[in-house]
Amino acid sequence: MKLLSFRTLKGKRSYGIFNNEGIVDLGSRLGGQFADIKALLAAHDGLAQARRLADAPTDYSIDDVIFAPVVEQPNKIFCVGMNYAAKRQEFNETNPAPTLFVRFPDSQTGHGCPVLKPAQSSEFDYEGELAVVIGKAGMGISAADALNHVAGYSCYMDGSARDWQHTWFTAGKNWRETGAFGPWMVTSDEVGDPQTLGIRTYLNGMEVQNDNTANMIHPIASLIEYISTFSALSAGDVIITGSPGGVGKKRVPPLFMKEGDVIEVEIDRIGRLRNVIATEALVAAAA
Repeated sequence: MKLLSFRTLKGKRSYGIFNNEGIVDLGSRLGGQFADIKALLAAHDGLAQARRLADAPTDYSIDDVIFAPVVEQPNKIFCVGMNYAAKRQEFNETNPAPTLFVRFPDSQTGHGCPVLKPAQSSEFDYEGELAVVIGKAGMGISAADALNHVAGYSCYMDGSARDWQHTWFTAGKNWRETGAFGPWMVTSDEVGDPQTLGIRTYLNGMEVQNDNTANMIHPIASLIEYISTFSALSAGDVIITGSPGGVGKKRVPPLFMKEGDVIEVEIDRIGRLRNVIATEALVAAAA
């Protein structure tokens, strides 16, 4: 099942199921019980109620909606850095522990929406990643039980203002609408083993990253165990699991995103996230 958040062309916010015929509007059917995807995931029978509506008549085509980030207001967004061998080699990373940083919800945007290159950055880089969406709350979760806490998986383009990362990642990762999240979340039962997924990034149609989640240094179950040791995870929280090698910063010459570029992240069994780069207006940044 593919779950997505969206707004209609008239501005109504909702969420639903994407299938071959279009979008089933769950918000109009279940909104009285579950205000959004996060609430749906938090309820013990929310996904079961959604599945019963998977074959309902569709309400919209994809041309009738504007995609939002899959989870619009996660309580927590954890990002993992240097989690593929090729990426670690590019950056000469030797720290054996997971490298973590956070994103804020307003730094995200949806599939098909502009990704905003910060006006103050001349080094706006791409990073295609697998996003993990938590469905079952917990703390002190064991690796053996970790995948039972996952609701599903999505694509993520973790846009990075390299010249603002300075000594750590936060400043380079939290400009508004620099991280694209979508198009939808595919429930874990349909994805199967998340450590067998091909992941590819394309800039203007050119493949710039190509790897497999089997090559993660810290697999998803281990990341959930590590994070939940110090921070309780709740339904709708997101873990962005790291980017393969091939980022623009380490190319010769460097390859950064600019206005008008098309950036796409494709992951096996999930889908293809596509966005166009726009430059953030200085006036908007100051507002």
